Amino acid sequence: MKNKEFHTFNIAILSFSHFIHDIYTSIFPPLLPLIIEKLSLSLSQAGMLSTVLQLPSVLNPFMGVFVDRKRLERWLIILAPTMTAVPMSLIGVANSFSMLLFLLFIAGTSVALYHVPAPVLVAQEAGDKKGRGMSFYMTGGESARALGPIIAIGLISVLSLETFYPIALLAIVTSLILYCTLPPLEKRENSTKRITIMSVVKETKHVLYPVSGILISRSFMHSAMGIFLPVFIERQTGNIYLAGAGLALYEAFGIAGVLCAGTLSDLMGRKKVLFWAIFIAPFALVLFIFTSGLIQVIMLAVSGFTIIAVTPVMLAIIQENANGNPSSANGLFMMVAFFSRAVAIMIVGFLGDLIGLEYMYVACGVIGFAGLPFLMKLKE
Repeated sequence: MKNKEFHTFNIAILSFSHFIHDIYTSIFPPLLPLIIEKLSLSLSQAGMLSTVLQLPSVLNPFMGVFVDRKRLERWLIILAPTMTAVPMSLIGVANSFSMLLFLLFIAGTSVALYHVPAPVLVAQEAGDKKGRGMSFYMTGGESARALGPIIAIGLISVLSLETFYPIALLAIVTSLILYCTLPPLEKRENSTKRITIMSVVKETKHVLYPVSGILISRSFMHSAMGIFLPVFIERQTGNIYLAGAGLALYEAFGIAGVLCAGTLSDLMGRKKVLFWAIFIAPFALVLFIFTSGLIQVIMLAVSGFTIIAVTPVMLAIIQENANGNPSSANGLFMMVAFFSRAVAIMIVGFLGDLIGLEYMYVACGVIGFAGLPFLMKLKE
């Protein structure tokens, strides 16, 4: 019989590991303006860097099947913070575009190895409150993205772009802490049925297809804000510190969104929470571009709250319908998330070069409404 209790301490440990792990990828967007200047990159090349960071996610379904067969969830979560931190801490010393691509690909492989199994352990420890568990887990990741810009800018001020690599030590210590504290895996009933990607697709297609449509429509807004927001603010104000602060504010309200959304979806239903987030986000994004002063700051906050809030709800939906293959199901979800975000980043970067950042944001907002028809097909 599956456990139905919510284990707060174990969820907190997993959320902490998510926070430390994602700190190392969250430092990239605020450093992007400096990297663009240092290596004379175009916005399209800058978008390619972010795509390469996510490229190993193509293999997420295969990773998920392998993890389900071998039960490697715990070890991957223990090792991933260190494996991600080392290449990400070296991006400041990269002296060529190709070297940056290599470092980001290695880091991206570790990122994929962490994010496929982590929600499985969260769902195990959350019991009947999977939405709440995913909210706590995603709060760790979004907290990292909120604090990452501040940490990155602070390190640049003290150590310079080329000498902030000692931050990898924090990840090594974290891996040791996880080894000592991470809860064991829950035993599963043995099954004679062989796990394949196609079998998992058939078992989850009733939720995987609608969720995929929502992911694709949302990915344009998410990419525009998560990757190019510092560039947009820096070009508008000429102040890189304000650019980092703007991204931090966006991510801070994203934390509030993920913390509320999953828990509310346990009480109100997943579909209702998704509707309000999908409906409000495009309006807030467009208003952010065409307003100024306090209203613009408020719209930036609302954008962060609504654009990011949907992730824990979708994670909970996938885990509730995993049918005994949670890592495989999450691997499929993560692969769809990668493809939608990777393509969106390339298109968003191209649109930024072609029509300017302001109209690129408007286009992303319009695309965001396309998630509503897919939501209508999602059954509770």
